[in-house]
This record gives sequence, structure tokens and C-alpha cells, in this order.
Amino acid sequence: MKNYIIIFILLIYFLTSCSAPTKKELKLSTTTWIGYTPLFYAKSKGWLEEINIKLLHVVSLSENMYLYKAGNSDAYTGTQYEFNLLKGKDSNLFPIMLFDRSNGGDIVMSNMSIKKLQSTKQSIYAYLEIDSINSTILNDFLKKFNLRDKSINYINKDQAQISILKNDMPDKPTIIITYIPYNVTLEKNGFIEIASTKNNIDILVLDALFTKKSVFKAHKQQFIKLKEYLDKSIIALEKDPKEFYNAIKPYMEDFSYKDFIHSLEDIIWMNKGLPKNLKTRMDEMSFSTKELL
Repeated sequence: MKNYIIIFILLIYFLTSCSAPTKKELKLSTTTWIGYTPLFYAKSKGWLEEINIKLLHVVSLSENMYLYKAGNSDAYTGTQYEFNLLKGKDSNLFPIMLFDRSNGGDIVMSNMSIKKLQSTKQSIYAYLEIDSINSTILNDFLKKFNLRDKSINYINKDQAQISILKNDMPDKPTIIITYIPYNVTLEKNGFIEIASTKNNIDILVLDALFTKKSVFKAHKQQFIKLKEYLDKSIIALEKDPKEFYNAIKPYMEDFSYKDFIHSLEDIIWMNKGLPKNLKTRMDEMSFSTKELL
């Protein structure tokens, strides 16, 4: 009799295990940015596949935002600018985890010095992703260096298109708003850095993962596990940068190991705790910290 009971229990366990629903696929969209490389590392290691997370990779902040808005992704990475744009239309949207704070990773480049831009009588051509934090950075730069009275030709392009610009018209005043790793190619093409979030630009730029409450509720365990894997990725980076770089290299085109190591100085990882002064500043700009994993 005892054997029959054991067999019965094992049968029930087997049937229950086989019929248990698998985790529904969770789609995340992201861009090429040094602060999002832990996502790429987790994907390269197969960790995202383990928890049924699909990573969608796009080339611009605005495209990433529109992908989410169209319902093609369940969560998206971005800055507080893209978050505020969408939150105005969906009050249930919130930041679920922080990646980093830009500390020089968002850059203003040009073919002229700031002094020459200030003295030019010509129109200035400004290349940027208009529906992104690029606009805020440009406005802050123009204000700080008294360039707002200049004639500005705003040219909206994604960073992949911007990065192929060449300084073949050095007398044409040009401003480019970009970020790592696209600045590397632009430097090779003859442009120089004239300002960044490390100096000259005062705005706080935070990178985070955003979703809405219903999605978080439906995929809570996947998000929790994702946070564990992202923390694990950053530990792997600190332990063996070369191994980390080799894993994420396919996602960071034309980005050498030397460039990669140098770029790490231009962000501050925000995955573990928040300084009190930064939390206060985030609260002031309506960037909620309550639900952060």
C-alpha cells in the first residue's frame, strides 16, 4: 500500500510539473550605450534566455521609445527625458531599475571651438535626436554659452546616421549632440569634444529601465531575476574587463577595448543604493525612486 501511495504522489508531481505554465516572454528594448552593456553581457551569457527575456536592440533613443509606445516591447531603457514624454500619456509608467548616471558620457562635439561658435555670423547646424535627452543637452549648452540668439538649423537624425558625419566642411559651423560609443567614430572623422556631462553641462542624466505597473505585476519574478543578473554582470566587469568586453563587443561596433575602458570613466553605476543628495534631486525632477529594484 505504501508503494502505491508513493507512486501516486510521484505521478501527481510529474503531471503538475509538466502542466505548469512557463514564464511568458518579456520583451525589453534598448540602445547602444555604455551604461546598457550589462544587458548585452547577460544576453551573451544566455541568462536572459533562461528567464524568457527577449532583448530588442535599436539605434536611437526615440526609436526605442516609439517601439515601446507601439506595444512592441514591454519595457524600455532610456533617460528621464523619454520617461517624462511617455509618462504624460501613461501615468502607470515608472522606473523599475537604474543603470547609471552620465558623468561625461553625453557629449557636445563640433568642428569649431566654443569661442568660434560664439563669434560666427553664419547659421549653426545642430545634429541630434530631437525626441530625446539630446534636446535638453543642446538647450542647456546653448544657454550656458550664450548661443541662443544664433540661427540654429536643427537636423534630426539617429546616432548611427550622426556618427558617419565627416568634417569635410570645416568652415560650416556644426554642433553634434552624441554619446558613447558614437563619439569615437566622430573623433576619427574630425570633430572635437567641446562639452560633456562631466564638465560644462549641468543637467543630471540618468539611465533606467521603464515599464508600467501591469507589466511589472505580470513579470515580477523575471524583473527581479533580471536585476540579479545585471548586478552579476557589473561584478563580472569589475573582475575581468577584458572578458566582459569580448562578450559585449558584437553590440558595440567599431569600439576598441581601449575606448571601452576609457568610456567607463564617463558613467557612474547606479545599481547599488542612492546617495541622499541624488535621491533628493531625483525627487525634485519627479523621477520616482519608490519602486526601484
